[in-house]
Amino acid sequence: MQGPASEIQPFDLTMFNDDTPIAKLLDATQGKPRLLVVDDQPINIQVMYQIFAADYQVFMATSGAQALAICKDKPPDLVLLDVVMPGMDGFEVCTQLKADEATRNIPVIFLTAHDDAVQETHGLEVGAVDFIAKPVNPAVVRARVKTHLLLKQQSDLLRKLVFLDGLTGVFNRRYFDQQLAIEWARAARNDSPLSVILLDVDFFKRYNDHYGHQAGDDCLQQIAMTLKDALKRPADVVARYGGEEFVCILPDIRFDDAMLMARQLEQQVRAKEIPHEKSDVSPFVTISLGVATRSKQETNTIAGKTASDSAALVALADTRLYFAKNNGRGQAYGG
Repeated sequence: MQGPASEIQPFDLTMFNDDTPIAKLLDATQGKPRLLVVDDQPINIQVMYQIFAADYQVFMATSGAQALAICKDKPPDLVLLDVVMPGMDGFEVCTQLKADEATRNIPVIFLTAHDDAVQETHGLEVGAVDFIAKPVNPAVVRARVKTHLLLKQQSDLLRKLVFLDGLTGVFNRRYFDQQLAIEWARAARNDSPLSVILLDVDFFKRYNDHYGHQAGDDCLQQIAMTLKDALKRPADVVARYGGEEFVCILPDIRFDDAMLMARQLEQQVRAKEIPHEKSDVSPFVTISLGVATRSKQETNTIAGKTASDSAALVALADTRLYFAKNNGRGQAYGG
């Protein structure tokens, strides 16, 4: 029995037809890498579960379409993919995964009962990282999965380094733009909320002029770490938007909760008590914040643009940030 994506649960030997969403690697509550096993034969899924259950979280899909839906919702760390399946075969699944920006970096290992050099070559050409013949040798398949997960972790780290802001250690504008597009597409597909918080350090030019640029850099670093420490969920993103501006992406967070988070961020930065003698708001550094949420209620108010435009969501947050700054600063505003 298939259920909506929001009801999907981790692998269960009695649930061979469930749609199972996958969380990210080493998430805060689970801590184990996630494997997605795709096979139309439940007995084969059971074999792979027995091989990997001790060290990994094992999820499953029984069709190519189901596997694609799972991977687009929340990508797994590695896919073990059967080649021969009714409807959409494994080659087509792999081709579509590699064509999608959100899923192209997931390693795919093909599993097949056919020992065919032509098939193996084709599998590697469409983007698979390995090709294993059935029946599998448990020791061999465990070793290969471990190797490819290690390679993926190394690649992910290198990609993250490209997307990190050199001064503050949080993500940079380039990563924010990429991730916002991905989260917007996911929110639109699932009709789920997506919130953005845009924030600015109050009177930062005065701070730099009075304390010096080194102190200004230290101030930005402290604020960045405060924001990063406050956002605990793996899917949340903190990025430096430019200069003394930062931005947060909060998937699946409704407007009221985003406003609560923005007020908490303002309070936590203020509680750092970073001296700011030239501020008109407080003797300490403060921030102003603008909050916007993609939801049915926001559809016609996102900066006069359609709800299909993620840039309009940021524009609305920016408009609200401007209001907060022009109405006393040191506050969060959401309209």
